[in-house]
Amino acid sequence: MESTRVDSGIPNLNSLIEGGFEKKSTNLIVGGSGTGKSIISIQFLIAGMQKNEKCLYVTFEEKKSEVYENMKRFGWDLDKYEKMGLFVFLEYTPEKVKTMLEEGGGAIENIIVKNKISRMVIDSITSFELLFEKELEKREAAFALFNMISGWNCTALLTYESDAMKESTLDHRTLEFECDSIILLYHTREKTKRQRSIEVLKMRGTEHSTDLYKFEITKEGVIVDKKPYRGASVKKSNKGI
Repeated sequence: MESTRVDSGIPNLNSLIEGGFEKKSTNLIVGGSGTGKSIISIQFLIAGMQKNEKCLYVTFEEKKSEVYENMKRFGWDLDKYEKMGLFVFLEYTPEKVKTMLEEGGGAIENIIVKNKISRMVIDSITSFELLFEKELEKREAAFALFNMISGWNCTALLTYESDAMKESTLDHRTLEFECDSIILLYHTREKTKRQRSIEVLKMRGTEHSTDLYKFEITKEGVIVDKKPYRGASVKKSNKGI
């Protein structure tokens, strides 16, 4: 029987979310600058490419040469995967995404269909959101984007830059309602140093942990602690949220 779960690629995260992300789901990673959003998203793609899955990385802000060079520090050779036909890197402007919504797919959809992409990352949708001034326009654009991604039948991970400590993390509730899961990344100060931690805020159809877990960015990527932060007991959410 084919698994309905997709390996996150993050050590110890799968055990918190019933084995991984739901297949063909749309997942949101929220955190401030330097919390590890891009590393986690590429680590998710690496896990797929190691199983010969074809992956797409769409970025609005990063240059290809810089991303490829930065990821070498973790031993991830994106150029190798690209030459193997497993990886597509696409530099895209937020304006092009706006046009894509108007056209109903555009270049990104062509790449997904042509290359049979099974995993994709959009890093980040924060820039895209800034294109719209009115709240109604933001809601309509977000709804159209999530609806389009859902039609592509791939497991998607989207990053969103915002302070996860604030209640106004999501500027409008459409993002929260339309995505299948929300994972929050924190980078809090403890005495003389900062500590990174992760929280699964919601994941539809999943009995996920509701505790905080510390994580580290190592030379091999992100690794989540096995035990909850500060020894808190593991709680479970209700399915279907």
